[in-house]
Amino acid sequence: MSWWLFIPEFLAVILAFAVFGLDMVTPADKKNRLAWGGAIGLLVIIGVVVAYWGQTPRLYKELFYLDNFALLFKVFFLFVAVVIILSSLDHARRFLSHLGEYYGLIILATLGMMLMASAGEMITAFVSLELVSFSFYVLSSYDKNNPKSGEAGIKYIIIGAFSSALMLYGMSLIYAATKTTTFAGIFAALQQSGQLDFGWVLGIILILAGLGFKVSAVPFHMWAPDVYEGAPTPITAYLSVASKAAGFILLVRLFAMAFMPSVEAWRLLMAILAVATMCIGNFVALRQVNIKRLLAYSSIAQAGYVLVGVASLSPSSPLASNAIMLHLVGYGLSNLAAFVCVIVYQNLTQKEDIADYAGLSRRAPFVALAMLAALFSLAGMPFFVGFISKFYLFTAAADQGMIWLALVAIFNSFISLYYYLGVVKQMYVRSPEEPGPLAVPALINVILVVLVVLVSVIGIYPEPLLRAIGAASQIFIA
Repeated sequence: MSWWLFIPEFLAVILAFAVFGLDMVTPADKKNRLAWGGAIGLLVIIGVVVAYWGQTPRLYKELFYLDNFALLFKVFFLFVAVVIILSSLDHARRFLSHLGEYYGLIILATLGMMLMASAGEMITAFVSLELVSFSFYVLSSYDKNNPKSGEAGIKYIIIGAFSSALMLYGMSLIYAATKTTTFAGIFAALQQSGQLDFGWVLGIILILAGLGFKVSAVPFHMWAPDVYEGAPTPITAYLSVASKAAGFILLVRLFAMAFMPSVEAWRLLMAILAVATMCIGNFVALRQVNIKRLLAYSSIAQAGYVLVGVASLSPSSPLASNAIMLHLVGYGLSNLAAFVCVIVYQNLTQKEDIADYAGLSRRAPFVALAMLAALFSLAGMPFFVGFISKFYLFTAAADQGMIWLALVAIFNSFISLYYYLGVVKQMYVRSPEEPGPLAVPALINVILVVLVVLVSVIGIYPEPLLRAIGAASQIFIA
């Protein structure tokens, strides 16, 4: 029995319940120890996951994969969780209560994402997704002193339940057609049938709709701006980075490993979804005055870019799968850096409108510089990871003959640069309303240094990450 292959998940469960338990005996003024303990525990789990690199077992008749694709994103999710926990220290102390439950729920959400990355069949994927969703339902409404937080939690749970029902019904239709829930079994059934009947088509559409809610793709995106604005800012960051990446990982596994024989049937639908998501996300972002809502619509637009890669998936070329993974990592690091800047600024000023960032370069020069690097990377400017990841995505679309889709994506990148520059203008051109420097915590500066270095170095020299991604994408070609 290969139970030892589940050690990272076992450790995550133990760590979460250890944080829950220790919270009951930790004095109120020592709660930061829970955060540090959780972060150190997650770093240990990263080491365990890295030790499995190169493994290819498929356990329990392909219910659970431990391939390089799963391992790569388990490391990514764990790293993001460490950053979120450490970035939450000051915010949680100022605005939140019951900190043990807060940090424990972040670890449980990470556990769900780790299981999603390894899911090899639909029920396992669904249960893992619901563990992530239920954790975020609670975390989104965690700021009891903010009415918007409660509103965010209510909206999220209602929309989340509806999307889960759609996805589960779609899965039941696929099971009725194939008598299996494994991705490999669905792939074989599609190959054998050679054509799609109404049940197949409706099942795929409902699953895509359910996952569309999870990744905030248009027209399933309406919950995102309100939830992003109302949720505690560290949780908004976690939603926009890790939760979105987990949804796309499941989407890629499902469409590349189960629905690939019918790729020509859903490719155009995915391309149209990508165009709608990019255009609406970027055009609506132009009118935003709240930084969290701007980043919410930016996140919707970024989902559209990833959908360009999904529409470009091919059974014979790893280009699109490589591009998707690179963009998920690059977007995640860039958006995380931007949100860490938002978190520290909100902690120090209790403000979150874009106009409130006037003169930030004079009050907190390094925070402004980190925000500049993050926004330029999100816009796809050269020398940052966002440029190289978008280049791969657009090349993948052109490689599949969808040059029109690549041109639409390039046009949308230019639009996004306009509203990102609006934030930069406030930070570097406008004068601050309140004089005096901001006392940025040293830990936040360290986190920003790490993120800015990663965003810049990968943008200039992506070869090590591309090698890891290339090893991870072999499962889709095999």
